[in-house]
Amino acid sequence: MHSHRPGADAGAGGGDIVEMSSAAAAPPPHEGRDRERVIPHSGPLSKKSGPRKSARFAESVSAPLSAPPPRASPSSSAAEDDDYVEITLDVRDDSVAVHSVKPAHHGGPGGAGGAEDPDVTLLARTLENRRSSSYGHSVIRNASSRIKQVSQELRRLASVNRRGGAGGRTLDRSKSAAAHALKGLKFISKAEGAKGWEAVEERFDKLAQNGLLHRSKFGQCIGMREPEFAGELFDALARRRNISGDTISKAELLEFWDQISDTSFDGRLQTFFDMVDKDADGRITEEEVKEIITLSASANKLSKIQEQSEEYARLIMEELDPGNLGYIELYNLEMLLLQAPSQSVRIGTTNSRNLSQMLSQSLRPTPEPNPLRRWYRRAGYFLEDNWRRVWVMLLWLSICAGLFAWKFVQYRRRYVFEVMGYCVCVAKGGAETLKFNMALILLPVCRNTITWIRNRTAVARVVPFDDNLNFHKVVAVGITVGAALHIISHLTCDFPRLLHATDAEYAPLAPYFGERRPPNYWWFVKGTEGWTGLVMLVLMAVAFTLATPWFRRGRLRLPGPLRRLTGFNAFWYSHHCFVVVYALLIVHGHFLYLTKKWQKKSTWMYLAVPMALYACERLTRALRSSVRPVRILKVAVYPGNVLSLHFSKPQGFRYKSGQYIFVNCAAVSPFQWHPFSITSAPQDDYVSVHIRTLGDWTRELKNVFSRVCRPPAEGKSGLLRAEYDRDGGAMTNPSFPKVLIDGPYGAPAQDYKQYDVVLLVGLGIGATPMISIIKDIINNMKMLDGDLEAGAGSTNDASVSAASFRTRRAYFYWVTREQGSFEWFRGVMDEVAETDKKGVIELHNYCTSVYEEGDARSALIAMLQSLNHAKHGVDVVSGTRVKTHFARPNWRNVYKRIALNHRDQRVGVFYCGAPVLTKELRELAQDFSRKTNTKFDFHKENF
Repeated sequence: MHSHRPGADAGAGGGDIVEMSSAAAAPPPHEGRDRERVIPHSGPLSKKSGPRKSARFAESVSAPLSAPPPRASPSSSAAEDDDYVEITLDVRDDSVAVHSVKPAHHGGPGGAGGAEDPDVTLLARTLENRRSSSYGHSVIRNASSRIKQVSQELRRLASVNRRGGAGGRTLDRSKSAAAHALKGLKFISKAEGAKGWEAVEERFDKLAQNGLLHRSKFGQCIGMREPEFAGELFDALARRRNISGDTISKAELLEFWDQISDTSFDGRLQTFFDMVDKDADGRITEEEVKEIITLSASANKLSKIQEQSEEYARLIMEELDPGNLGYIELYNLEMLLLQAPSQSVRIGTTNSRNLSQMLSQSLRPTPEPNPLRRWYRRAGYFLEDNWRRVWVMLLWLSICAGLFAWKFVQYRRRYVFEVMGYCVCVAKGGAETLKFNMALILLPVCRNTITWIRNRTAVARVVPFDDNLNFHKVVAVGITVGAALHIISHLTCDFPRLLHATDAEYAPLAPYFGERRPPNYWWFVKGTEGWTGLVMLVLMAVAFTLATPWFRRGRLRLPGPLRRLTGFNAFWYSHHCFVVVYALLIVHGHFLYLTKKWQKKSTWMYLAVPMALYACERLTRALRSSVRPVRILKVAVYPGNVLSLHFSKPQGFRYKSGQYIFVNCAAVSPFQWHPFSITSAPQDDYVSVHIRTLGDWTRELKNVFSRVCRPPAEGKSGLLRAEYDRDGGAMTNPSFPKVLIDGPYGAPAQDYKQYDVVLLVGLGIGATPMISIIKDIINNMKMLDGDLEAGAGSTNDASVSAASFRTRRAYFYWVTREQGSFEWFRGVMDEVAETDKKGVIELHNYCTSVYEEGDARSALIAMLQSLNHAKHGVDVVSGTRVKTHFARPNWRNVYKRIALNHRDQRVGVFYCGAPVLTKELRELAQDFSRKTNTKFDFHKENF
């Protein structure tokens, strides 16, 4: 009997998902054994059906696998309810596979009192209008025709399962999250049977000598990058086959490969056990556990775990050898694996696999056959995502085109056109756009003005201030085009035509060029108009070239002394040549050949206001940094070449989380100012930044402060530390170098308070603005007396109202390569774990140097992590109370889960880090915004 509701959909890969409830028969009472639930298997269901349990997206049937025993009493109905399970089938054209098996919470064997999955109901409301009911009925018909084919097999498997549990020890893997993740306890990536062996065989032929492969080349042959781990695996496989020596033949390699690529959990577990059990006695001692911990830590670049391998080996033995036998056996290791819940399974997917697959299917792009409609749809999406950029660019282009056309027509009507032709029109049109853009290019870098406007006005809603530096670069391209049109037209066309003009043609131009005709080309070059123009051309060419990413970021490898032309220093100092360029531009604009009246010399008119505004900006920066001095309170040097500086907060210094400041250290360079995100929260009584060594200036800054630091005291983090003694008693205050700060300045992340839900993503040191936001949320939670949901807090001035603090949910994903990176913000992580009782902030730390969960190289790390966190509440990878995830996040699953949890809401996505993730995160935000009713607004930090 089937129950259907509109909205039923196909599963992933085109199969139909059919969900059913089945009951396993209870054994007779005299057997005295506990009944066991049915383990998931592929197979058919019985045709016998009972009362139905309805659910969206699924056809549900309740059917016992076998008849109840005749001696079962009515009073056992409650117990029989425990034997009911929900079996989800994946029905395809040629097969029926069991998708999942889980306990069914019926009101009784004949009832349907089980609560519907709330996530399923949630998504049903979203997608039910997109699916036709006729399609749902076809799903039922297809499912019904295939269910009959497999009924006997499932009944047989269920009975075998009951018999198999009759004696001895069994583990219910179906109830453990680790069974799903760690059944893949794989030793190699993407081993796909014969195809994988073909590649291995090909590498064997290249690496083998005299038909034998040496142990040292085993890892390279099978595709494992860690030679030490591969060597231990080689030894384990050789011991099992009584192979002595360090070489194997191709036939023996094939045996090794068959065992390595075994897809069964038991087979891989045995292989892993053999690796640890080096003396092949079937028992693992503490020393062997220590060796495999050291090996696993080395393969995953976890130096701290290597250092504490003895302590962690003792921890595992205490857990698995409570009788102090001095060894553990295979089943102990299996129990440990199955007790370690997999984090990625819990957090990376939704609670309902049906729901996750339905959403995945709804996000698949549907091809539009009509090219016009396809273009229209893409254009609509583009405008929806970039409308603020579009109107600004159109306005700018329109102004440039209008100025060019105005000057072009003006000179088209003058006599000089008869001599020089259209060249003079093009030259003057290009000059007009050049003057406008030379004025405009200063405005995007007036940071104080932009910060003031975005903080105090609503202009930021229509003007993309976060793209100020990108617009600065676009205007630079406009300057290049205008300068090229002006210079090329004059040098290659206007001047030669004037030199070759007849006396009659030249006579009307004598008031502009002199009674005597210019004798040669050099006359134009040596004049004030000529040499100022050429000097400006050279200076701008140098500055623009050194500002390109190849030079500014040091991507070019130049020989010897030319290396000084790359890096930030070259960019910084060459850009200051524009002081000379602007001075020469005003001179050049005054000594014009064809314009003699001062009121028509418009260069100074374009430049006056922007230059005055920019000069005030620089003067404000100089005065503010000197009038509001800061005192260094604390310095710490962390692993990963990160320097942390804590400053005293200047009088009247107010900022928002996500903003940044400029830092200057005269001991390194008296002129250079570098931007860094603020990592402290606005409520803190200090201002802090974390600076990673990436260039010459940051490297020298770290060296300068390292000289005044010393090893930290007990319980302090960091490699080196120094603190200002406020009381002046305990220690001598270190002589810190003088540091100036300037700011704060606006940044995209400061707008996080506009969203109820935020997704914060930091890559490496890019976590710095997100840490400030996390601390700000924690502080606001404290000010609101913990009543974040209601927004009710104390009435003092320090508290914030619910209107100004909207954030009700924050997801923070920090992805870093090195284990030592977690030292940078260890205190913040622990504070969140202690303070956030309502689970407002969800922290996810990812260490990409560790192999993904399920890989044999990280399996022991996962076990150890689970044990240590359960016993001490501390993660072995990060050293914080927040568990670390392995490898890289699945960003599509991250977006998917947020979309399911926050339906009909707008989510702010804030990313800071290397550009490598920008495209993927932006495209996912756009994809989910278009295909679901959760809207994602993507923001990227720019400096």
